[in-house]
Amino acid sequence: MTSPVMDYRQALDYLLSFADYERASTSRIRYRDFNLERVRQLLTRIDRPDRRFASIHIAGTKGKGSTAAMISSVLNHAGYRTGLYTSPHLHTMRERIAVGGSPISEEAFARGVEALSTAVAEVNAQDTWGRLTTFELLTALGFHHFANEGVRHAVVEVGLGGRLDATNVLSPQVTAVTNISLDHTEVLGDSLAQIAAEKAAIIKPGIPVICAPQTPEALEVIRRTAAEKGSPLTLVGRDVVSRAIETSPAGQTMTVTTARGEREIRTPLLGAHQRENVAMAVAVVEALEERGVAVPPDAVRLGLERVEWPGRLEVLSRQPLIVADGAHNPYSMQRLVEALEETFDFERVVAVFGGGRSKRLGPMLGELARLSRTAIVATRSRHPKAAPAIDIVREAAALGMDATEASTTAAALALARELAGPDDLIVATGSLFVAAEARETILGIEPEIDAGVALV
Repeated sequence: MTSPVMDYRQALDYLLSFADYERASTSRIRYRDFNLERVRQLLTRIDRPDRRFASIHIAGTKGKGSTAAMISSVLNHAGYRTGLYTSPHLHTMRERIAVGGSPISEEAFARGVEALSTAVAEVNAQDTWGRLTTFELLTALGFHHFANEGVRHAVVEVGLGGRLDATNVLSPQVTAVTNISLDHTEVLGDSLAQIAAEKAAIIKPGIPVICAPQTPEALEVIRRTAAEKGSPLTLVGRDVVSRAIETSPAGQTMTVTTARGEREIRTPLLGAHQRENVAMAVAVVEALEERGVAVPPDAVRLGLERVEWPGRLEVLSRQPLIVADGAHNPYSMQRLVEALEETFDFERVVAVFGGGRSKRLGPMLGELARLSRTAIVATRSRHPKAAPAIDIVREAAALGMDATEASTTAAALALARELAGPDDLIVATGSLFVAAEARETILGIEPEIDAGVALV
């Protein structure tokens, strides 16, 4: 096999030389400039790899990554070669593109980027549809890798919105829409109806769609879209119901009831929101079975029991008790608070908190304030869009919360350990990037660094 001209670091540098809206200032993001035609043009020049595997397409504000990981795990345990495309990542860009549970290798990443580079230059030279972005190139790279690896099914998470997201070139077997809440309002719209319309745009004519519990405003949009497209709609909470049996810091057991009957399922992922996601995953799998995909019951049981999705209510240490969670908007913070109260016994919470500049920091902290005597240790992650720690201190002080500033997540964790009593719980949250840095600090993980900034 010929060695690639690029190495992994050069391939990363190449990808990050394009417009990267995940790391750019919010004011630079112009959603109307996104264009699926340029993605199709790029994929056409590399022989449409997206048409060489079946796909499951998942949109939503919260829970889409967990749901995608669950479905992928089930299909892997059913014996299918399965791809998983998610974003963002915790420690390395390679996590976003996985086959059979393993991230793409550095060599395959570099080789794939090199294979794309000529086609990228051709599309950008046309200057008809606008210039390709980092996320669009990553999406093409993921599909290229899945095709080369002989993937049978790919579970694909939408990056932003849905309608103009690069992943929306797919013709999936099943679509799913997880919970929708207010997020990225400066890009997607400032009402739940507007955001739901963007996400519901992944629904394809005649293709089954599975929908998580929604507000009436969002659900109305999804119902209408599904009806217009002639897409059978399954509602979690009505057609598929999950009920808790037992929960502990080690995991939770539940029943999931569908038209086919009741299953008892155990998963290591914690919180009521994960019970919803398990129900979503089961509904998607049953929709796949109706389309001729054989999935033995044991594959569902083992896939959900052994799913791995770190950084989501993840216990990193037991003495002291330290949990990391990527909650990054008021709704997800509310669910985190509920899960902490349901799962753990603690006297008070010391929260290592770092959020994004464009996020609603005050309402997020207000959710944490519902926990008795919560102390805040404010930090700023390495991410370019992270809010200064002093802004978090001010927001917390306005809510009457005890708040202290730390220069890094590692320093914040050290301070939290000093502040926490033997019966207290430390939670690192506010963004997935803070959760990632907490994992790096406690588990000794070396992050991927480029030009002095971690690629998270």
